[in-house]
Amino acid sequence: MIGHHFNKYDPNEQGKTKFQQLLDVFMQLLTYTSGDVAEALQWLNQLDREYDMTDDEYGMGDFIDELKDKGYITEDQQTGQIKITPKTEQGIRKRSLEEIFGKLKKTKQGDHHTFKPGQGDEVNPETRQFQFGDMLEQIDFTESIRNAQINHGIESFNMQEDDLAIRETDFKSQTSTVMMIDISHSMILYGEDRITPAKKVAMALSELITTKYPKDTLDIVVFGNDAWPVEIKDLPYLQVGPYHTNTVAGLELAMDILRRRKNPNKQIFMVTDGKPTCLKIGKRYYKNSFGLDRKITSRCLNLAAQCKRLKIPITTFMIATDPYLQRFVQEFTETNNGKAFFASLDKLGAFIFKDFESGKRKTVY
Repeated sequence: MIGHHFNKYDPNEQGKTKFQQLLDVFMQLLTYTSGDVAEALQWLNQLDREYDMTDDEYGMGDFIDELKDKGYITEDQQTGQIKITPKTEQGIRKRSLEEIFGKLKKTKQGDHHTFKPGQGDEVNPETRQFQFGDMLEQIDFTESIRNAQINHGIESFNMQEDDLAIRETDFKSQTSTVMMIDISHSMILYGEDRITPAKKVAMALSELITTKYPKDTLDIVVFGNDAWPVEIKDLPYLQVGPYHTNTVAGLELAMDILRRRKNPNKQIFMVTDGKPTCLKIGKRYYKNSFGLDRKITSRCLNLAAQCKRLKIPITTFMIATDPYLQRFVQEFTETNNGKAFFASLDKLGAFIFKDFESGKRKTVY
């Protein structure tokens, strides 16, 4: 029977199907559970019992079947373990980008442009007359032929040097960024989840760079007792460990990565609670969680100075409010001539994205 079906208007649904509504919540839960599908579905069932997210026509079992059919989750036939797929990993990154970047005011800043004509990768709409030393590939032949026809007529083709038009390109500066994420135990202490906002920002930033700035590079470094790189695809699974905070190891690894990058502009973003508590000396870990240890902080400040000499600014996003930690971060920032933001958890994404998009990095030629 042809006709229309009317439902009660819900301004929050915005035309989404029941599956799409549940998928949005499921993706959020996966970030909090570090990619644990079983735990995320348990939370989703709990939310369903409290808020009636499903009904008699579409139940939670239907949602799980549709997740499998559409390739969001896969089940191991031998062990019965359910895992998310690469499609879901990318979906989480895209949602993080929309959640954080979508709230920011649109701006033309941060497109990495310099306003100096020359050889580059962005075509300039303006043309100019040929000059000695211009390269063959810079000639706009369509415009040059047009000039020749205007200047010499169309009956017999004749092109001279004065007819040649050069299409300039603007140089688009490229940036290599290392994002350091503190995964020490303090990132979940005191009843405050600091690691989830950090993961969301890293996922959103990675999606922004890979889609909008494909010639830029982003490396993710996590640091606890030691430091190690993680792939972008591993970000949803990132968890805090029973670690101290070896900021020195994180900075050393970030500097080593940036040395191998060919981009002239380099920078480090560091998300931390601001308290280095660990140092590796040979094979031994030197640890002190009770206040700031001069032996540890001195090494941090030395590395900040090294980065300054290498023209690598460090932007620290501190998510703790202790005054003595803020003083250390300020000293660290002054030593590097970098920047520091004392960010609340709900504003962390806005701080990082506005800084990345500001385009105020110094271009090195």
